[in-house]
Amino acid sequence: MDTKFLVGTRLFRGIREEEAAHLLECLDAQEASFAKGDVIFHAGTSISRIGLILSGSVNMVVPLYWGSSRIFGHMETGEIFGENYAAVPGKELVGDVVAAEDTRVLFLDLQKVYTVCRHGCPFHHRLIENMLLISAQKNLQLSERMLHTSPRTIRDRVLSYLSAEARAQGSGHFTIPFDRQQLADYLGVERSALSAELGKMKKEGLVSFRKNEFTLP
Repeated sequence: MDTKFLVGTRLFRGIREEEAAHLLECLDAQEASFAKGDVIFHAGTSISRIGLILSGSVNMVVPLYWGSSRIFGHMETGEIFGENYAAVPGKELVGDVVAAEDTRVLFLDLQKVYTVCRHGCPFHHRLIENMLLISAQKNLQLSERMLHTSPRTIRDRVLSYLSAEARAQGSGHFTIPFDRQQLADYLGVERSALSAELGKMKKEGLVSFRKNEFTLP
């Protein structure tokens, strides 16, 4: 395991490499690889482990009754997923966690994350603090997504999302983590309608783009 990578993640921030190596044993860490499109966690199941993405990325995909689906969340390399469901015993996942590309995941026992071992290691306390901070940040991100999907028109949803990405990345030229279908799912609109609206916005000079690269004037 690349402990140098681990200590660069938000979950292991402030923990030294030798301490991270010790924690992996304590947390019953297990690594697994997934191809693009593989389901990591299935909707309707309960979990006790969280996933830390070592490489690649994953989507939280919520299936709809009519057979279609919608992306509810996206996690990149270095981020964790499944923590809210793993924290509530028996709570079933409302969606699938799917590899958005070839992905490697480190699974950790959440109960052991929150339970300090008999040694009472101070770096384990730091891990718990990091976990709580990540949970709080994700709640804020969920609130932000609600801001993007609350406008009635597709244009206003797109502008809300792109404006937030530009602010977050500190530039009017930026790359988003979604392709067209994924962006449509994230914003809760039809892909064809999204593409049509983006075309209109481009003609009007509101935005320019190439695949997932966007530029705001």
